[in-house]
Amino acid sequence: MPKPARPETVCVEAGRGRSVGDPVNPEVHLATTYRQGGTYEYMRKASPSIEPFERAVGALEGGHAVAFSSGMAAAAAVFDGLAVGARVLAPTVAYLGVRELLATRHERGLLDVLFVDQTDTRATIAAMDGAELVWTETPNNPLLGITDLAALAAAAHERGARIAVDATLASPLLQRSLDLGADLAMHSATKSLAGHADVLLGVVATREEADREALVGQRTMTGAVPGPFESFLGLRGIRTLSVRMERCQANAAELAARLSNHAAVSRVRYPGLADHPGHELAARQMSGFGSMLSFEIGAGAEAADAVCRGARLIANATSLGGVETLMERRGRYVEEQPHVPANLIRLSVGCEHVEDLWSDLEGALAAARDR
Repeated sequence: MPKPARPETVCVEAGRGRSVGDPVNPEVHLATTYRQGGTYEYMRKASPSIEPFERAVGALEGGHAVAFSSGMAAAAAVFDGLAVGARVLAPTVAYLGVRELLATRHERGLLDVLFVDQTDTRATIAAMDGAELVWTETPNNPLLGITDLAALAAAAHERGARIAVDATLASPLLQRSLDLGADLAMHSATKSLAGHADVLLGVVATREEADREALVGQRTMTGAVPGPFESFLGLRGIRTLSVRMERCQANAAELAARLSNHAAVSRVRYPGLADHPGHELAARQMSGFGSMLSFEIGAGAEAADAVCRGARLIANATSLGGVETLMERRGRYVEEQPHVPANLIRLSVGCEHVEDLWSDLEGALAAARDR
């Protein structure tokens, strides 16, 4: 079969067997150990249940993928492959768990971590000297800032550094990070790849076989391997990624536009809005603006909490990227300060009808205003 040219088809077809008699869907293998002399030996090293998911992500990214038990395990594998004391240039705004992971390694002397605002391309490049790894995240979480990935990758490589990107908010459907120069592309597959808030899963993609082997080695040593059912659910999620993303980001764009005109909202952060500072850059390096947005409540943090509590359809919960719409006030986490405004609500937009979502938001905003 010719290689599918379009990512929508890759989502549906990648990872399937093509020989006569193959099952249409890859089977779930529950064995942890195998008789000597065959392809597989022990599940911690490799499993026929994990590999179809890895092939699908690799096809979407244009490289080779290695799956992990969670997005945090995937990020940790990248950092643990560095020499003790290596300099890492990291973003000031990024997923909280990864920032805490890096900060802890810095405090223990395992890594020398420097945080910088990576939406400022010149400042980031100026801080690269001596770095072994540039870790970036675009769009970033939860401010939806956009990093010029191609510019940072070129500058990093000129200085002998490597660049890894957490592209969870974009997914490989909307951003081909390896094509833009990244050496490694990491995703918390728990989010939009799996898409149903029912599995923990992570993945790292690369084009270099040496990188793939090193990541597999890290996974084998630490045991951060996903289970057969997690891998199955991740692959099943990818099958509908393109149709889910089409609906979710259409909803997000509409809600962002309406929230921008609401009297209770002081600011909306969504790359698809023309006034977003990273709008033109996002349009160049992404094939869509995604399903995530953040907005700020003019009346402050308590009013933002009231909005989150006041919604009935939209769940007041953490995480993102699923078929269901979720929102939370990110500033309630002390660790998010001082970079995240206290009145900021992060909204992960799902597949519901947009008018039902808007009705729920309008009601929650009105209840916060009248409380």
